[in-house]
Amino acid sequence: MPSEPARTNLDQGSADTLVAIDHVSFGYEPGRNVLNDISMRFKRGQVTAILGGSGCGKTTVLRLIGGVYRVGQGSVSVDGEVIDTRNAGQLFRLRRRLGMLFQFGALFTDLSVFENVAFPLREHTDLDDAMIRDIVLMKLNAVGLRGAARLRIAEISGGMGRRVALARAIALDPELLLYDEPFTGLDPIAMGVTANLIRKLNDATGATSLIVSHDVQKCFEICDYAYIMASPGVVIAHGRPEELNDSADPQVRQFIRGEPDGPVPFHYPAPPLAQDLGQGA
Repeated sequence: MPSEPARTNLDQGSADTLVAIDHVSFGYEPGRNVLNDISMRFKRGQVTAILGGSGCGKTTVLRLIGGVYRVGQGSVSVDGEVIDTRNAGQLFRLRRRLGMLFQFGALFTDLSVFENVAFPLREHTDLDDAMIRDIVLMKLNAVGLRGAARLRIAEISGGMGRRVALARAIALDPELLLYDEPFTGLDPIAMGVTANLIRKLNDATGATSLIVSHDVQKCFEICDYAYIMASPGVVIAHGRPEELNDSADPQVRQFIRGEPDGPVPFHYPAPPLAQDLGQGA
């Protein structure tokens, strides 16, 4: 029988904190960390963005919060309870409380729009078909797709698919919503619609939303707070959008402004090109 999960000693004001990451380091393989001693706090009822370039560990943070992987050092806690990936019962309870919008939707292509949204309700509840039908239609209506309920996934656009995935993520009315690159591949209108939905759903339900993205301006329009990460998996700044916009830190300014030249490296760490090409021998 698994022991009871440990409780964290959170800082002052912890009653407002739903998710806490304390001095976490993690690597997918020995000797190469993706995250290096990061700490974050995500407050209840807020939309918080985790921003940074590709490969800096943003999505890994979401995976650790969801209990997909075990941290190497430090701890991740939800509502004061430290996540233990060896405790299947705890993970089931945790995942029942969260909704996840995957980077590319991860919709079931052999199911209709309706059945994609109904899936978590059928898996996690004992509701009858009539109640499931009403809930699914309400969720689809919230994202503007009630009229597409009977369509198959192959019959809808990429932007519509992202909204279907959002409806599925909120099907169980989760208190914690995780969004992995929700704006990738969307046209400007679909991007604006998705951003507004994230903000409005968060405010209407009182949920806590975490958005992983590299789209600075779109996140700054809707988030209450933001963390900026950089390789090798470190937090280089955090604060309200207006504070980060005024930052004098060269790395922060380069990332926010999208400048090609600056302290943020373009190349993944590697030996000199001449050496790899055999010219250094």
